Amino acid sequence: MRTVQSKARGSLDHLEMIERAVPIPDDHEVIIKMQAASLNWKDILMIMGGFGVGDDIKLPFVPLSDGAGEVVQVGKKVSRVQPGDKVNPLFFQDWLAGQLTAEVATSSLAGGQYEGILSEYVCLNENGVAKYPQHLTAVQAATLPCAGVTAWSALSQAGIKAGDVVLLQGTGGVSTQALKFAKAFGAEVIMTSSSNAKLERVKTMGADHLINYRDKPDWASEVTTLTEGRGADIVLDVGGAETLQQSIHAVKVGGVIAVVGVLSGTIKDLVIPELMFKAIRLQGISVGSREHYQDMVRAMEFHRILPEVDKVFPMEQTSTALSYLQLANHVGKVVIEIEQRQ
Repeated sequence: MRTVQSKARGSLDHLEMIERAVPIPDDHEVIIKMQAASLNWKDILMIMGGFGVGDDIKLPFVPLSDGAGEVVQVGKKVSRVQPGDKVNPLFFQDWLAGQLTAEVATSSLAGGQYEGILSEYVCLNENGVAKYPQHLTAVQAATLPCAGVTAWSALSQAGIKAGDVVLLQGTGGVSTQALKFAKAFGAEVIMTSSSNAKLERVKTMGADHLINYRDKPDWASEVTTLTEGRGADIVLDVGGAETLQQSIHAVKVGGVIAVVGVLSGTIKDLVIPELMFKAIRLQGISVGSREHYQDMVRAMEFHRILPEVDKVFPMEQTSTALSYLQLANHVGKVVIEIEQRQ
């Protein structure tokens, strides 16, 4: 089988296609014929380096954590899935339910105890896979394990309800998926971007209010105006260092800020008194458990929610796809299609 691996860090040019033997499952393992994989910003950090992500990773390593495929072989004691099932590998292989713990936090794909999924075939424990929504293609389903579950986990842990105002930053995979979930909950959605063209695209997906933060650098004040001085009930902060303070300004008294990304950096001075006096709940989100995933799948099937896919690349063009993601011109997710040789 073909596998993509990174033989060194610091450059996308270090990615190479190699040949490996197809794995053989033990009693509790399954073999997945991978059909698609989606890209996350974390994948670039793992390969290129940055923000301390992946500093202890052993080289060479197989990248990417998010994918979808079909179960083609199972161990003799497997009971959760069977050949023919369409499944996602889960981001945290050992986080089945409950709160995240230090032990299960090391069980992520492509960086934790397990290598990534950018291969024609992947072998995993049966507990680390789950069936994806029946109405999705493999390309669409590949977007779910990280971005989809992160968006779902952030909104559900924030206690979203009908009539809430949700502020979403940017138009990437987490934000576009959160938009669709928030609308399914009956929420009002404000979205920010530096591109009017991107804002017009998310408007067609249901966004209620649009803010170009290049035109309006004090976008938190614009949120306050749009909400008649109240502020957003829930904010999904994807920027980190350069956005968190404005998120604090933009959220209502007693509101929730779910921190789901660090696109602009990790360290920034904060005005602590506002955080205190507004009684804001600052919630770090690290994807989610298998239970979060299964709750998300039920909601997607009921509402027939479709993930937003921006562009699809073949497996041979993985470096090109990652470079495209770096440009940040996408809306939704960038996906690799994995076609097995005959």
